Amino acid sequence: MPISARRAAVAALTVVATALAGCSSVRTHPDAKGSSAHTGAPAPSSTSSPSASGPGGSIPAGPGPQPAYTVQPQPSPGSCHVRHTAGKQPLPDPKCTPGATNPKVTAATLKTTICRSGYTKGIRPPVNITSREKKANAASYGYTGPLHDAEYDHLISLQLGGDPNDPRNLWVEPPSPGHRPGAGPNNPKDVVENRLKAAICSGKTELAKTQEAIAHDWTTAESVLGLKQ
Repeated sequence: MPISARRAAVAALTVVATALAGCSSVRTHPDAKGSSAHTGAPAPSSTSSPSASGPGGSIPAGPGPQPAYTVQPQPSPGSCHVRHTAGKQPLPDPKCTPGATNPKVTAATLKTTICRSGYTKGIRPPVNITSREKKANAASYGYTGPLHDAEYDHLISLQLGGDPNDPRNLWVEPPSPGHRPGAGPNNPKDVVENRLKAAICSGKTELAKTQEAIAHDWTTAESVLGLKQ
């Protein structure tokens, strides 16, 4: 074969080899992109997961008011631990008592729920239910003082849209500093809750933000919400 013909043949083979290599790279590239896209597919579900939480954002939603309440199981004895503020006010264990919201109470239903007189009275569990829960929860928190002086407290109170009987929203709150033994529950948290409810119903603060603030620390809730004068 003449030299010029051989050179032409070699050049042709080189072009074919290059084309085949290019085809091979094109076939494998979509697989790599597809794999990457598949790996990233779960991302939308993770970003949408907060929507499953209750009206209070990260606070879980409870079952809400029930036509008939039943005694709810409590955390294991000794598994919960009371915390205290700098002022020695008792706070619950966030792992045991993170709070739970009443799904019936939303920004759109305020006028027919917590801002309506008598609403909380109609959804409060009866004493024959809460008294048994209170005793069991005292064991959960290792509380050994007189139960008469401890309040079985809704972390997010009913008037702030807390769930009536979700065990995540109730705990045996020990007496505050200065409490007189035998005087029964008389916690300053109740006064703060009253003011916060008035602020919600007058439009001075938002329901969800108030629930988050009270669940975190009732002693700082008003300051956090800009209501403290």
